[in-house]
Amino acid sequence: MKNFLTLFLLLTITVTVAQESDRKLVEQTVNYYLEGGTNNDFETLKKAFHKTATMKYINDGYQEVNAIDFFKKVMKPGPKQDRKTSIASIDISGHAASARLEIEYATFTFIDYMNLLKIDGEWKVVSKIFYRKPHDKK
Repeated sequence: MKNFLTLFLLLTITVTVAQESDRKLVEQTVNYYLEGGTNNDFETLKKAFHKTATMKYINDGYQEVNAIDFFKKVMKPGPKQDRKTSIASIDISGHAASARLEIEYATFTFIDYMNLLKIDGEWKVVSKIFYRKPHDKK
């Protein structure tokens, strides 16, 4: 019984440490995206995405594009963006994860939903969907 309890505690600690490690790695990945966007730094932002990652959104109907190609076209060097970013939630199940991000500008907030996979030991965003939420006019 004592050996069983020791083994159980050891396995619990191992799983908890692995989960915390994965959480930090997922945070690092989505922070590449957030920091790259805030600083108009495409090379940093690109580190978050798998090369075939998709971005799906509604703009005059359903749109689906390669995420890296999209950001390469729209990002221009310039001053730091005036915005607040936060990671609202992260959920991890084995090698799959999702993150909900909030990017607040003066008149609207982007709500981003990122799906990530752990590929060859590295977390990468494989798909992104988002909603542009207008702020209430005061």
